[in-house]
This record gives sequence, structure tokens and C-alpha cells, in this order.
Amino acid sequence: MHNDDKTLIQANPWDELRSHTNARIALGRVGSSLPTREVLKFGLAHAQARDAVHRPLDFTHLKHELHAEGFRTLHVHSNAQDRQTYLLRPDYGRQLHDESRIYLEHALPAPELAVVICDGLSSIAAQRHSLPLLKAFRERFSTDWANTPVVIAEQGRVAIGDGIAVALRARLLIVLIGERPGLSSPDSLGIYLTYQPAHGSMDSQRNCISNVRPEGLPYAQAALKLDYLARESLRLQLSGVSLKDDSNQLKISS
Repeated sequence: MHNDDKTLIQANPWDELRSHTNARIALGRVGSSLPTREVLKFGLAHAQARDAVHRPLDFTHLKHELHAEGFRTLHVHSNAQDRQTYLLRPDYGRQLHDESRIYLEHALPAPELAVVICDGLSSIAAQRHSLPLLKAFRERFSTDWANTPVVIAEQGRVAIGDGIAVALRARLLIVLIGERPGLSSPDSLGIYLTYQPAHGSMDSQRNCISNVRPEGLPYAQAALKLDYLARESLRLQLSGVSLKDDSNQLKISS
């Protein structure tokens, strides 16, 4: 009789809850151990999370996808020259490389909005979800999209967006970044919004929308929240802890 034979597995009373979440609950047990299938699933989830951190973002493919949908793209680098440096020196990932700064300062007239896509700690998230989210957001948010830059930042962390926005002289900054992967969500995308970003902007000056993906916060709902926050940020001229997300009072149009 095999260890993963269902007759050996003692069910967990929380079994019914598993249908409502991807969290690792109600796994059951065989004697004092986990069922074999759960051990194998854990190993797979751990490998997927590790791959999400180390897999490089395909910048060329993402740029082509954005161009095909009519977005204007720019490509910049942080001070982290490779993935190992990025992981060992988080401060380098927050700093815009000088060559990239000079390039942005002469790239185009000052836009109202700058969008930054960073690989972050999950390049898979940026690759999969950035474009669908931006398309949904563009349908809601009115700005000069023809001159709104979508800056793809290589080896970037959230704060690199501040330097990018300063170089572009943008009023409003939106950073899309791959979030730290979990064992049930290796491809979650995070969104950070900052009004009039500056070097040294604090986290309290940003609004965050997290877990953007079909299995988490769907694109349409994330775009609704982002549109609400962006409009209110420009109207009130602030962001962060002073800007409350009341978008749940709005209805998502079909």
C-alpha cells in the first residue's frame, strides 16, 4: 500500500475551507507526517518561488508587447549591474544609474504621469500582469497617453521610481513591481502611487495596491482602485497616508 493512499490519510476538519483559499491549510496527515502529495506540492511551490526571484525579465518581449498596444516605452537601469548584486545590495536597486538619469532628462517634455515597470522580486509578475493592468487603467484614466512614458527599469526596486519621476519632471508616479513571492503566489504584482515624488520619498507618502493577478485582485478591480487614487491624488495634491482608498464605493463597469 502506497503512502499517498487515501485510506491512510486522516482528514482535517478544515478540509472544506481549502476550496476558498490557496493557503496551505488542512493538509491532512499520514501518521506523524504530511501526505506524500502535499510534500511534493510544497517542493514545487518552493521551486516556483525561487525561480520567480532569479528568472530575468524579458525586457525586449515586454517592450514589443507595450509598443503593440500603443504605449511609449523607455528602458533604464539601476545601479545594480546584475541579479546577484540586486539581491545582496537593495540600496543599489533603489538608485537610478547616472547614464539612465541623463537619458531621461532629455527624453521628452514633462508628463503629468510616469509609469514605471520594475522586475522587483518576481519578474514573472511584471511579465504577466503589467500590460493587462495598464490596458485596463488606460481605459479609465484620462491623460496624454501618447506622451506618457512607460519606463521599464532593470534591477529596480520601488524607490527607483522617485529618481525616474524627478528626471522626467512628472507630477504623478505609478510603479508596477513584482512582489516578493510566496508559496501560493509566485506572481503577484504590486502597485505604488506617489504624488510629486522626490529623492528620499518615504513609504508613508505612497499608496499601495497589492496581489494584482487573476487569482488575487483582478485587473479590472485593480484598475478601478488605481484610477480612483490617481484622480484623487491629482485633485488633492497628495498621496500616501493622507489619501484614503474609497474606491469600494464605486461600481466596476462591465
